[in-house]
This record gives sequence, structure tokens and C-alpha cells, in this order.
Amino acid sequence: MDMTEPQTWTVIGVFAAMMLGGMTLMTTQFSRVIRAEVGGLRSEMLGELGGFRGELNGFRGEVNGRLDVIESRLTRVESKVDDLDTELTNLATRFWKSQ
Repeated sequence: MDMTEPQTWTVIGVFAAMMLGGMTLMTTQFSRVIRAEVGGLRSEMLGELGGFRGELNGFRGEVNGRLDVIESRLTRVESKVDDLDTELTNLATRFWKSQ
């Protein structure tokens, strides 16, 4: 099949236009797929982050409760040590003043 020079250039132009159009279409579709996947990943990560925050808040409450118990115990120990210090001071005063 013999083609003239203008026909050859027309075929080359049509082929180039088809290739560029196909690449544009594939790039657009790929961009949409990537955008959808990133959106899904973002939603999943936000859900996991919300769950983690809930667990962390629960743990924080538990630790605060335990620290309150420890603080009350230390307050009682401090009170007992103060009482012992007072009694020891009284005993020392009586012992050394009596000599």
C-alpha cells in the first residue's frame, strides 16, 4: 500500500494524538485511584487514632486513680512519722531533763 507524504504525516499525527490521549486518560484514572486510596487510608488512620486516644484516656484515668491511692497512703505514713517524731522528742526531753 503506497501512501503519500501528507497521508503518512496524518497517520503519525493521529497515532501521536491517540498515544497522548491514552496516557492522559491513564494518568487521570491513576490519580483518582491514588486519591481514593489515600482518602481511605486517612479515614482508617483517624479511626485508629481515635481508638488510641480513648485507650490512652482510660489508662490516664487508671493511673490517676492509683496515684491518688498512693498519695493518701503517703499522707498517712507522713502523719505517723510526725507522731513518732513528736513522741521521740518528748521522750528525749524527759530523759535528759531528768538527769
